[in-house]
Amino acid sequence: MADHFAAFSFVDRITGFTPGVRARGQFAVPAVLPAFPSCLVAEAIGQLAAWVAMAQVNFRGRPVAALANETRFHGDVAPGAVLELAVEIDSCDDEAVAYAGRATSGDALAIELLDCLGPMLPVAEFDSPEALAARFELLRGAGAPPGRFDGVPVPEIARGAGVPGESLAAVLHVPAVAPFFADHFPRRAVFPATLLLDAQIGLALQLAAEAPDLPAGTQPALVRMTHVKMRSFIPPGEVLTLDARRAPTGGGTGRIMLRARASDKTVSTARLEYAPRRAA
Repeated sequence: MADHFAAFSFVDRITGFTPGVRARGQFAVPAVLPAFPSCLVAEAIGQLAAWVAMAQVNFRGRPVAALANETRFHGDVAPGAVLELAVEIDSCDDEAVAYAGRATSGDALAIELLDCLGPMLPVAEFDSPEALAARFELLRGAGAPPGRFDGVPVPEIARGAGVPGESLAAVLHVPAVAPFFADHFPRRAVFPATLLLDAQIGLALQLAAEAPDLPAGTQPALVRMTHVKMRSFIPPGEVLTLDARRAPTGGGTGRIMLRARASDKTVSTARLEYAPRRAA
C-alpha cells in the first residue's frame, strides 16, 4: 500500500521523546507543492501527539477526531520549509489524550494548538497495530524518507446563497476515492477533519472579504479558531453543506461561526476570528 504513511502523514522523524510526556519531531514540506495549508501544519502537530499517545497505550488505541479548544495562527509555511514540531501531553490513557503543541518554521512560530482532547478508539478498527508500532520505531530511529507527500486533491466546493458580508453557504463534495484514504485510514476510510477545516476557512475568508467594515487596502487574515468540535466521522463520497455566519466586532475584525452538516445532521462546528492585514 504505497500511500500508507505517505499520502497523509506529516511526521518524518521523532527527534525527542519522553514517554507519555512530550515529543519533538520534524516534517520536511516538499518544495514541489504549490502551498502547504495551515490546517496541514496543525495536522502534523496532532499526528506527533498521536504517536506519543499510541505508544503510551502500547498501540491498543489511537486518538481520532481530536477537539481543539484553541488554535492560534501566526504565519504561513512555505513549500521547502522544515517544520519543527513539539507536543506536551497533559494526560493520556486508554480513554483519551489531552495535549498542547506548536510548529515552527525557521525561527518563526507558525501555529499553536492549545487545550486539545483526542478520544482514543481501538487501533485495529483503523490500522494495523503492528504496522504502526514498526513505523514508530522507524520514526524514532533513522526516520522516514522525506518528500513522500504529493499534496491532496482539492474537493469540489460550490458556493451557495447568503447575505453579502453577513452569511455564506456552500456545498462540499467529499471525494469517493483519493490517495489520502489509504493513509487516513487503511481499515476505515475517513475524510480528514483538517481538510474540512481548510475548506471552511476558505469560505469564511471569502465572507470576511465582503464585510462592509473591512478597511480599504486590507484583506482578512486568519488569527485563531476556537471550539472546534467534530461530531461524527465523514465517509468517502459524503456531501456536506457548509455554513458561515459573521459576527462583526468593529475595525474590520470579526468572528465567524462555522458549521458543516450532512443530511441535516451537524457534523462539525467551530469559531473563527480574523483581523485586517495590509494587502501585499
